Amino acid sequence: MKVIQVSSPTRVDLAGGTLDLWPLSNFIGGAVTVNVAIEIQTEAVLEPKSASEIELHSEDLNLAKTFSNLQDCLQTEDPALRLLQAQLEYWKPRHGFKLTTRSQSPVGGGLGGSSSLTISLLKAFEAWLHPQESHFKTTHQMVHVAHNLEAGVLGTPTGTQDYYPAASGGLNILTYSSDGIRQEILPIQGTQLEQSFLLVYTGKSHHSGINNFEVLSKAVQRDPQVLTALRALGEISIQTAQACRSQLYEQLPGLFRKEYRERVKLAKAFSSPEIDRLHDLTMQAGASAVKICGAGGGGCVLVWVEPPHREKVRAVCEKNGFRVLDAKPVPPLVPSRALRAGEPVRES
Repeated sequence: MKVIQVSSPTRVDLAGGTLDLWPLSNFIGGAVTVNVAIEIQTEAVLEPKSASEIELHSEDLNLAKTFSNLQDCLQTEDPALRLLQAQLEYWKPRHGFKLTTRSQSPVGGGLGGSSSLTISLLKAFEAWLHPQESHFKTTHQMVHVAHNLEAGVLGTPTGTQDYYPAASGGLNILTYSSDGIRQEILPIQGTQLEQSFLLVYTGKSHHSGINNFEVLSKAVQRDPQVLTALRALGEISIQTAQACRSQLYEQLPGLFRKEYRERVKLAKAFSSPEIDRLHDLTMQAGASAVKICGAGGGGCVLVWVEPPHREKVRAVCEKNGFRVLDAKPVPPLVPSRALRAGEPVRES
């Protein structure tokens, strides 16, 4: 039987993070998020078998398990297997297989690694179990399933924006309204975004679910400071989306700085001593701005730096113990079902 090998990019969010967490966008009259797919990948390799035996291998978790059949696999109470078990509960394959997963994203990197892996798994099982006709008719449908599966695994509310770049590549502008989600995919080749993009890992894992849940709880309680900050982040994300559409990327550093000021008003945990130190070092070395990735508190940071200052900023980061990741933005994936998807999915 044919071996199926699928990879998906992770992402850096440029604006609107947290606003994709249902139902926060409804509290502020709708929202926009902007993110870009990057070269850091997740991968799923699926080898179908004629027998019922299931082999699961996670290179990141150093995990290798073998089960005689699907039922035995689903009944195993191992937290490390929950993401894979959620996929199997959804697909219910009738035959056995060997599945190997791996991720290039640092653990807790804030790059949407688990969301990307969820998409990789959905793509792999779809290719195996529905080889003639796609199970997912649109990217919206795939994202809808992915974020519901992951919410069940994590036990926390999950947003949706992380799944789109994994499925589609490119620069994604997502508009959230009462009608659902609308996706725009923009190219990035040769743009200033590609040229000024420098990704740095702080060395400290972040915990997006905890930070975002704190924001959601306060918003539900109508905390005035949180709601004001969410509205401000909403306005900044609209401006960021417009700058990207118009390729006015020189506006992004100023918008990143505004975004940072409003984001830490949501919860101080969005920043960290490591992020503050990295900010100061890179700005002194010639960077224009830094952008916290994901829910912050650690993980990765996008450093916006013009090409003449790039090597100096890189050297300063490495000298001070930060890890520079050689990850460029990824163009739209072709063929991409996202380019054919027109209708939004209505959340239920």
